Amino acid sequence: MKSHLYQTKTDLGLFIIRLTFGLGMMAHGLQKMNKFAELSTTFPDPIGVGSTASLVLAVFAELFCSLLLIVGLLTPLALVPLIITMVVALFVIHGADPWAKKELAFTYLAVYAGLLFSGPGKLSLDYRLFGNGRSEPD
Repeated sequence: MKSHLYQTKTDLGLFIIRLTFGLGMMAHGLQKMNKFAELSTTFPDPIGVGSTASLVLAVFAELFCSLLLIVGLLTPLALVPLIITMVVALFVIHGADPWAKKELAFTYLAVYAGLLFSGPGKLSLDYRLFGNGRSEPD
């Protein structure tokens, strides 16, 4: 009984983390999408694919992958673009900036990496569809 209650709390905690950080990142993606035409020529191109393509990749990660993260669907695959986006933001875009500018990207990166290892938990579509919430102990 105690073990089941602990597991339920863990899964609820993972859901809250997915929801909070997913919605937070979606807000960044929505800002970019709403200013897409304006940003498409001036958006940073840290990986050499052009401003427009870099913006498309950022919006894809921040909006679409965040939505997948929130519902817990294809979670490991959704986390890869989010992690890459945060690595680029942390080390390339804000590489020379003071810690205060890097802190948010670092926080998102740490949370995404943790979720990659923990899995989405049982309160996810991954668990419902595939049975792989992965939050339970081995």
